[in-house]
This record gives sequence, C-alpha cells and structure tokens, in this order.
Amino acid sequence: MSMTNVLEVSDLVVGYDNHLAVDKISFDVQEGDVLGIVGPNGAGKTTLFRAILGLQKYSGRIKLFGLEDSKYHQLLPLIGYVPQKVIFEPNFPASVYDVVSMGIISNKKLVRGAKFVQQCGCCWNQIYSSLGSNNKIMTALKTVGLEYLKNRRIGELSGGELQRVFIAKSLVRDPLLLILDEPVTSVDVESQTKFYELIKKINQENQITIVWSSHDLDAISKYASRVACMNKKLFFHGEKEKFFSNKDLLKTYTESSMQIHMHNHNMH
Repeated sequence: MSMTNVLEVSDLVVGYDNHLAVDKISFDVQEGDVLGIVGPNGAGKTTLFRAILGLQKYSGRIKLFGLEDSKYHQLLPLIGYVPQKVIFEPNFPASVYDVVSMGIISNKKLVRGAKFVQQCGCCWNQIYSSLGSNNKIMTALKTVGLEYLKNRRIGELSGGELQRVFIAKSLVRDPLLLILDEPVTSVDVESQTKFYELIKKINQENQITIVWSSHDLDAISKYASRVACMNKKLFFHGEKEKFFSNKDLLKTYTESSMQIHMHNHNMH
C-alpha cells in the first residue's frame, strides 16, 4: 500500500454560534485506506466532512493530495460524497440514469485534476472518466448492481438502492477519495451487507480511498482498515486492531454514545 497522504487535517476547529462542533482535530488518510470514523450523534462527523468538502468555514489546515488553499479547491471535483440521507419525492421526474449523469464532470476539470494528481504522486485508476457519457453511466450502474433499474424513477427506490445510485453518481468521475456519511441509516440489514461488500469492492478493485462514518462497530471492525474515534475531540486514530483491542477506548465510546442518546431522549 502507498504511503501517500490523500488527506491531512491539522488542528481543525469548527464552531457555530459559540458552540464548538469540532475541537482541534488532526489526522491523515493514506492512499488506499478505508478509514472508519466512529462517534455518537452530535460528535461532529458531518461537520468535519463539510469542512473537508469546502462547505464549512474552519480554522486550522486541510490538505488534499498535498495541496491547500486555492489549488485544493480545484481538486474538490475529484472527491465523491454520499450524504447521510437523500430524500426524493416519489413523483420527482428523474430516473436513476438521470441522477447518475449529474455526477459527470467536464473534461477540463478532469485534465486539471490529473495534472495535480501527477504532482502529488497518487495513483488514479481512471475506469469511468475515459469512457463516453452513456458508457460512464452504465458502467457505474453495473458496478453497483443497478443497471436493470436505469429507467426507474428515483422516488420509487428503496433506501439501499438510493444509496447505491449515489455511489454510482460519485463513481462516474473516478473519485480519488470517497466520503460516506453514515450511508446505511434507514437501510435494512440485507442491503447494509450488500452496501459494505460494494464499498470493499470499489476500494480494492477501483483503488478508491474511502472515509466512512458509522455507528456500526461490527461493520467498522470488518470493513475498515483504520479507525478514528471522535466526540468533538479526537480520542483515537490508527489501526483498527489497536482500537478494538483497547477495552478502555471501547468503553469510553459506548458511554459517550449512551450519554448523547439519553440527552437527546430527554430533550423530546
């Protein structure tokens, strides 16, 4: 595995209205990683992702493929992102094919991205972006196992199918980094397993680095290569074996999750 850093986060602080959402977090993501980020609701995971994606003001430093500032933003099209919940009206007039096509980026952006990728020495396995538009879409749908649903209205899909459509929408641009924000929330157990197997496949076969947040410690232990444990602050970042063999860390994680759960329950 390469030791190239795809992402470096240093002393990241994000606050809203005098409320600290992310408190001085530092970690890196190496090329080829599947980094599982665990933490209770309200731990700052989505806020962290929004900062990385350039959607949230922050202090500290974020480097993408070794670049920061203005050059960094030119590489944002090479990040795939699947949000926690994607909701469509049942009658929304777009097909699966239409939604995946929205992920296609211009050749100009691809060429510019390729130049920066070459500078940082990352490996970019361009499976889809070298194809014509129709082939990009159909090949991505085939990867996620949904080519047979290409004409289905997006509002008629199950939660698991919808998340796989958004993976396909990211794949058509051959992302160097794929960020998944609790992607199996409200997805049945059978679909969750299929989804995790898909993540494993695109990490290994497409050589896409993945950062994925989840409450599911079993899935993290099975599919992630490294773990970051956060609750506003970062409590752990490293090999998953070290995390899961540390009883004190697991206890801290479980207790903080329960406290947040009880707090939210008492608020209602």
